[in-house]
Amino acid sequence: MWLSSKMRPAPATADADLGITTIAGDSVGVMTRGEVRTVPIYGPGGYVWMPESGAAVLVVKGGVGCQEQCVVAASTAGAAPEGLAPGELFLYSCGGASLYLREDGSIAVTGGGFAEGDWESEGNLTLAGEVELNGPVTINGTLRINGSLIVNGQPYRPCLCG
Repeated sequence: MWLSSKMRPAPATADADLGITTIAGDSVGVMTRGEVRTVPIYGPGGYVWMPESGAAVLVVKGGVGCQEQCVVAASTAGAAPEGLAPGELFLYSCGGASLYLREDGSIAVTGGGFAEGDWESEGNLTLAGEVELNGPVTINGTLRINGSLIVNGQPYRPCLCG
């Protein structure tokens, strides 16, 4: 009895901590209260993510004495576009590409790239800048050209004869 009353409770430990990545990759080095290396990275199912070196990340600790650690999130401070509304999603990379799913149902894509597979679109589709189509192109309906048409590198001049 006397001995059990003299026992001290275990000191409180943090179950999560803010850290800075020191080594980038599929398992990272993180500096919290000290540096830990080969820390695994976790994210939502279907989502693959690798924080860059120097990123502020959330480190969750568990196991006996909180010896097991993993990175589960990164700080997004300053990354959100102006006017980001509740329920919207903004996915971005450090290279500048982004995908913005807006509450009105619109999608904004920033960055260059390519699309693979079959795509269908209902409604209006507006493309700005240069558009290059490779392979057969089928147009069902009306094609309106406001501006010039270049065919084989030459301005198209329709035959107005006869």
